[in-house]
Amino acid sequence: MTDSNLSETPAQLPLGIEWRRSSGLVDYRGALAEQEQRNRAIAAGEADELVWLLEHPPVYTAGTSADPAELVDPRFDVVESGRGGRYTYHGPGQRVTYVLLDLARRNRDVRRFVHAMEAWVIATLADFGIAAFAVPDRIGIWTRDTSGAEAKIGAIGVRVRRWVTMHGFSVNLAPDLAHFGGIVPCGIADYGVTSLAALGLEVAPGDWDRALLARAADFLAALDDPERPAA
Repeated sequence: MTDSNLSETPAQLPLGIEWRRSSGLVDYRGALAEQEQRNRAIAAGEADELVWLLEHPPVYTAGTSADPAELVDPRFDVVESGRGGRYTYHGPGQRVTYVLLDLARRNRDVRRFVHAMEAWVIATLADFGIAAFAVPDRIGIWTRDTSGAEAKIGAIGVRVRRWVTMHGFSVNLAPDLAHFGGIVPCGIADYGVTSLAALGLEVAPGDWDRALLARAADFLAALDDPERPAA
């Protein structure tokens, strides 16, 4: 694993936040431990906020509302994540973004934070020609698969401690979609899962990262300005 600090990329990323990109696959348990440590340090004023882009080896993660009946085939490691939500899958070809921000500086509005992340992902997918959308009462980022049916292309899960966020979102670039078959993703059995690759788009992680980070300032502005629409 190689970490690179992205604070001086052409995306002109906002200062005061560590923008980190890890190459290779990052162990989920190790990343979770690092998030927990960083959460405490941010809350104590001892570290900068963090946005971390990475991928994991295949793993199923259980949220605080996970139903054991939805773990259909535990073929991979299963980790209690502490985030909200139910079971989800992470693995190669899926780009994960962990967002550790201090909401005490940003209006203390968790719902707005989630909606702003949704809007960030949807706008970035639009840059690649993907028409994505959020659905009330159905967690995640959605689009239409090749049959025209609604399918999930991204997941969102958060935890907030001391007003500092943890976890974030994932987007399916080109994962093995069969790996989702071991769970009922996010507890939603009536809809499938898709990816940019399944929709005919080959997007490299670096290209996704650059497009996402180019819209980071808009995401932060949606948090900081209570009059600005979050979606």
